[in-house]
Amino acid sequence: MPAPAARRESYADPYLAGVGIGLVLLAAFLLAGRGLGASGAFDSVAAAATSALSPEHAAANAWLAAARPPLAEDWLVLELLGVIVGAMLSARLAGRLRWTTERGPHAAGRTRIAQAVAGGVLMGLGARLARGCTSGLGLTGGATLSVGAWLFIVAAFAAGFAAFALVRRQWT
Repeated sequence: MPAPAARRESYADPYLAGVGIGLVLLAAFLLAGRGLGASGAFDSVAAAATSALSPEHAAANAWLAAARPPLAEDWLVLELLGVIVGAMLSARLAGRLRWTTERGPHAAGRTRIAQAVAGGVLMGLGARLARGCTSGLGLTGGATLSVGAWLFIVAAFAAGFAAFALVRRQWT
């Protein structure tokens, strides 16, 4: 009796997904007057939390004291909430919504979580240094033909290939 075939999950067609992202970006420009981005939402949440927890500190800081819309009116916060809800809905509709740690056959669960947290922290620091995240720089900046955005896209792919070389044994 042959061994059972490995279960292969179906995902969206990458070309169709790319066209969809392009249409969402176009709609964002037309309806909101700005492109996509995510890291600014974290700035808004941090500013709101600081203002709520320490109003005197927020008032003394020029960046925090600047007029900022409430979180319910901030485009980036609403966008990020939509991404979270949309991702969960998509996973639910595709039958992939479950609590699991995606990892290769040679990676321990805790190692994978530690690597994911470290990668997230590095991406966050990189977004602050680059003055934008992959969606803001890569999608919006790339769509507007920004030279800095295209340099970022090349650097991001190069870093991804370099990082994969470091963790390849865990995934194969």
